[in-house]
Amino acid sequence: MSDQHDHATHERHPKPEDQHGQSQRHPGSGEDMDPKPDHGESTYRGSGKLDGRRAVITGGDSGIGRAVALAFAAEGADVLLSYLPEEQEDAERTAELVRERGRKAVLVAGDITDERHCGEIVDRALGELGGIDVLVNNAAHQMAQEDGLLGISSEQFDRVLKTNLYAMFWLCKAAVPHLEPGATIINTSSIQAVDPSPQLLDYATTKAGIVNFTKGLAIDLAERGIRVNTVAPGPVWTPLIPATMPEDAVANFGEQVPLGRAAQPVELAPAYVFLASAESSYITGAVIPVTGGKPFN
Repeated sequence: MSDQHDHATHERHPKPEDQHGQSQRHPGSGEDMDPKPDHGESTYRGSGKLDGRRAVITGGDSGIGRAVALAFAAEGADVLLSYLPEEQEDAERTAELVRERGRKAVLVAGDITDERHCGEIVDRALGELGGIDVLVNNAAHQMAQEDGLLGISSEQFDRVLKTNLYAMFWLCKAAVPHLEPGATIINTSSIQAVDPSPQLLDYATTKAGIVNFTKGLAIDLAERGIRVNTVAPGPVWTPLIPATMPEDAVANFGEQVPLGRAAQPVELAPAYVFLASAESSYITGAVIPVTGGKPFN
């Protein structure tokens, strides 16, 4: 039965040959992707692992963020979704799906490259959810440059670092004073942290920084009873792909890993649920690779 289930799961998910060259205006939308990403809308089943928990998820409108929001809701958590104003439609759809699972969804649009907005996110969570038990720093900016270093402008470098690193720092700093023992912080890093692509040099640099930040913060917050971990995805079929990569790269996206395909967002969600739940109560400062078999070392 298990073998049949594993085979069915493997066959269900699209492979590179099911994709085609496509592009979108940044930040992109999952609704316009072909094939559409699976966020667990009908495939994730919860079992009460996060009953009564309150979670903040940045980049919660689509991709990994939507999958995490739906899984958290299915497991019994209320969520606050942070996203860019131009992602409003996707965010509203995610909120609708969360509410269909019987949980509360708070929508907060804005740009996390602004420290004041990061503070507002925490304030909204405290006011409308009554507190924060889980902080998921998931939002990220990337823009592939075929010329590598020489193609990266100072403006792009600044935006990538502020979205991926500064915002994580600001959100953690704003949230930690309000976190009780047992709370968790989960940061999204990447296989790029240890296997950087020249076309994503700035992005890869931030992902390595996230790993180090996670390990150091885990030690810093251990005496408070707050755990800090990171999930490191490999290739994932999200709107960032057609919105930031050349069309020919989109068509082949994911074929380089041993499993031969990109992950669907729903395949990342269980790692976040595990790290947010009491099942991982003795795990902190860890990197959980979800890379399709590509070594994280």
